[in-house]
Amino acid sequence: MSLQVGSPAPEFRAQAVTPNGEFKDVKLSDYRSKWVVLFFYPLDFTFVCPTEIKSFGEHYKVFKDSNAEVIGASIDSVYCHLAWINNGLGKLPFPLLSDITKTISRDYGVLIEEK
Repeated sequence: MSLQVGSPAPEFRAQAVTPNGEFKDVKLSDYRSKWVVLFFYPLDFTFVCPTEIKSFGEHYKVFKDSNAEVIGASIDSVYCHLAWINNGLGKLPFPLLSDITKTISRDYGVLIEEK
């Protein structure tokens, strides 16, 4: 599925690692009346992604000042997210979603299926 500019974002619900390191169910509708910056990255413990993810964290105040929330997502589990945060990535001011079913990635048209 390909999203079009101006079309509604697909609703999602998934577990996430929160900034305080807890696991929490997060859904898009939790952020109603705010802008949402939802970014996807392939996997935890990769070498390119930390730079971009940390940059979102460094600019988090700019997003908040614009009434925007930031959410990261990958197909890794919350346990993998937490291990990466604790062993390399570092603390983040926004949640990391676990899309282990790949449903959210498919709904947003960002999943590249293996052939």
